Amino acid sequence: MTRVDDAVLTGLAEFDSATVYNAVEKVQGVSNDDYTGPEIQYLTPEFGAVVGYAVTSEVTPLDPTPPNMSWSDYYDVLNETPGPKIAVMKDVDTRPKRAALFGDGMAHIHRKLGVVGAVVEGCVRDLEGIRAAGLPIWGLGTVSGHGPFNVRAVGRPLVAGQLLVQTGDLLLADVDGVVKIPLDIAEDTLRKAREIRTWERSHFDMITSPDFIYEEWKNRERNA
Repeated sequence: MTRVDDAVLTGLAEFDSATVYNAVEKVQGVSNDDYTGPEIQYLTPEFGAVVGYAVTSEVTPLDPTPPNMSWSDYYDVLNETPGPKIAVMKDVDTRPKRAALFGDGMAHIHRKLGVVGAVVEGCVRDLEGIRAAGLPIWGLGTVSGHGPFNVRAVGRPLVAGQLLVQTGDLLLADVDGVVKIPLDIAEDTLRKAREIRTWERSHFDMITSPDFIYEEWKNRERNA
């Protein structure tokens, strides 16, 4: 799996997803839709932004059909994948979004295996327990229960919150959602994010100044 220097990951984690998206756009010179839609909500926003490599899985929380793999198979993959990791889990049940895919017990073992956050296209339960485990989590909402709860696949490409995710993708997630950062431009994205932040600070300073002059602001915008 392609890796990015840890210092770059640490630097990216200092930025919000909107700034990182803008930075990717500036580096690539074209806009994209490599971010989640509004259905994916940050359920533990007090933990702030996280950056990590995706590990994907598909789960059926209600379907009683016997699985062709065990949860140990999934946790083996997590254990063997270098971190930091973001677990990306999708509800592929015949009745998706009806039962929980993730709970507090899973939160604790995910944390032990180097997972820094979980993005769930589905529902979670035991939210207070997940919070106590210290695991940032995104999802569609909360419910109280689930059924047989089987993992169906690990490592397949999937779509979560309208975002195509593959195992190994570099993701940044925060209160606005999840954005994908192309691995080959991660360092350039960090550099551009710093430039954007510097420009925005001076921009906001101008707008909030008691000496604000509209014509000066307009000229600055025109030359940006």
